[in-house]
Amino acid sequence: MDNRTSIEILADRVSQILQINSSLKEEVEAMRMELVTLKAEKELKNTEIDRLVEENLKKDIEIEEIVSKIETIIG
Repeated sequence: MDNRTSIEILADRVSQILQINSSLKEEVEAMRMELVTLKAEKELKNTEIDRLVEENLKKDIEIEEIVSKIETIIG
């Protein structure tokens, strides 16, 4: 038989809940930090993609100009 009082049992349960709560808070904080890191990485990648798209557009214009000059020369 368990000779523990209701208060002792309740105190143990509360301690367990507090430990679980503490662990979950740590996990949430770690996830928040990961989210911040991932958002920053995403922003860097988006910036790089925008730069590359702009560079591609400039190259396309250069190619069109070269083709136009070649067509003018050829006749």
